[in-house]
Amino acid sequence: MSPPVHPAPAGGAPSPWLLRWQHLIPPGGRVLDLAAGTGRHGRWLAARGHAVTAVDRDAAALAALSGVAETLVADLEGEPWPLPGRRFDAVLVTNYLWRPLLPAIVAAVDDGGVLLYETFAAGNESVGRPTRADFLLRRGELLAAAAGLHVVAFEDGFLSDPDRFVQRIAAVRELDAGGLSRHRLAGAPRGATGDAGSLESTG
Repeated sequence: MSPPVHPAPAGGAPSPWLLRWQHLIPPGGRVLDLAAGTGRHGRWLAARGHAVTAVDRDAAALAALSGVAETLVADLEGEPWPLPGRRFDAVLVTNYLWRPLLPAIVAAVDDGGVLLYETFAAGNESVGRPTRADFLLRRGELLAAAAGLHVVAFEDGFLSDPDRFVQRIAAVRELDAGGLSRHRLAGAPRGATGDAGSLESTG
């Protein structure tokens, strides 16, 4: 059974997490938008000069990206990884979790590229859907999945409007494993809605 689809807190607006860490995506970079839906992120990224590949099982939803992005209809849970050997300057995943894919998702991040991943976490069953543990990240699970990448930012906690528990990460695959790169940190973008850019402690 596939995880349910959940609307973005800000309607069709990009995720505040993407807005906060977009500067980590190389200019003109190749971006994989996984479980892209109707492409709210793909359209936004393409408009900023990125070459977007959008993957989803819903062909009708992907049709909205015709002429904007490379689209690929794929059953991510029932078929093999649809992009063998391909790597991207950014891999974006929001509101989606299928644990068997985590190694392939991380492997798809090219040298110098970034993983931006954000989805529901344990505790969400107390405030709304999804409620099944299959679709809720365990504490620190994204950190473990991104082992081998340089973690620039990680959050695991509670957000309001709507109430939800989330876990999210921005992690870079360094060009030179022995060097020191400067990854500029960023606060929440002004005017962002849906999470006010910060998490609340839940004890």
